[in-house]
Amino acid sequence: MRILAISKRVLKELLRDKRTLALIFIAPLVVLALLSYVFNVNTTNNATVGTVGVERVVRTTLDDNNHVSVKTYKNDTTAKKALTDEKVDAIIENKAGDLYVTYANTDVGKTNVTKAALQSALTKNKMTQLAKAVKTMQEKLPAGRQVIQSSMSSPTIHNSYNYGDGNSTFFDKMMPTMIGFFIFLFVFLISGMALLKERTLGTLDRLLATPVKRSDIVFAYLISYGIVAIVQTLLIVGFSVTLLHVEVAGSIWLVMLTTILIALVALSFGIFVSTFAKSEFQMMQFMPIVVIPQLFFSGLISLSAMGTWAQWLASILPLKYGASALNTVILKGGDFNNILGNLVALVVFIVILSVGNIIGLKRYRKV
Repeated sequence: MRILAISKRVLKELLRDKRTLALIFIAPLVVLALLSYVFNVNTTNNATVGTVGVERVVRTTLDDNNHVSVKTYKNDTTAKKALTDEKVDAIIENKAGDLYVTYANTDVGKTNVTKAALQSALTKNKMTQLAKAVKTMQEKLPAGRQVIQSSMSSPTIHNSYNYGDGNSTFFDKMMPTMIGFFIFLFVFLISGMALLKERTLGTLDRLLATPVKRSDIVFAYLISYGIVAIVQTLLIVGFSVTLLHVEVAGSIWLVMLTTILIALVALSFGIFVSTFAKSEFQMMQFMPIVVIPQLFFSGLISLSAMGTWAQWLASILPLKYGASALNTVILKGGDFNNILGNLVALVVFIVILSVGNIIGLKRYRKV
């Protein structure tokens, strides 16, 4: 009977907490719906290939592939510039009968599509030449033998990669986004739980009883936990580069700067969300609503393949800008000017959330 009485009391308390009930029953449905949408988006890799001096029949066969579009350039200088500007995913140059292929390789899927399409085009071209040789042989045997021998040979393909190598995997493409996500996740939890603990222990109430301003409290938290967040960020980036062998095409200092800004956004976000939670349990319940969508719409799955509403949602999530900056520096070797817009967006989020935190403390004392 005592067990039933206690169970009844716990159940009544749970039923009174409408927020907990909503997060228990509705949040999983929201997350599953997002998962279903994100991973059912048509993410078939379509590659754009630039060619220089490649035979017309090979270009035509490549262009006939449903997943490859071909652009023709007059020289390798303009083709390489197009590759740098992300207008093409690979360039194919014909030099003395051999094919030299340079892949951007920032998306392994597009690299593999290009390789398969090129091999298919060369095979089809060889079969076409062989058919012509057989016809020639029927008309004149000695000349036909020479044509058959030439048609049996294929051009040698020389592959090179702007990023990574032929063994690069999808994990290499994911890694910049995952670095940003895990920094955001753990800093968010640490900062949110810290302020919540201050409230539950009464420390915040005693602090607010003094003449200290709300802005002083917010900035003090940002400085103290910001130092911790910076150390954690340096460890994660250092671990990824040294032990996980993540290749950084650009400046490692820009990677550090970007991840530190992501950490500061997560710190401000955690403090902001904690003002709406009454316990550590409720703080954890905000994870599916606040943190998980950050990963889904950070560019891990191509946003251009998603609907307009998904792209709009991504634009108001800070991790999208952080992940974009990390991908630009790590995968594409971008410089400061290439990521300036994303960095400014992160700073704007920090300012807005800090102001929100100052205003949010009005719930506990009006100063």
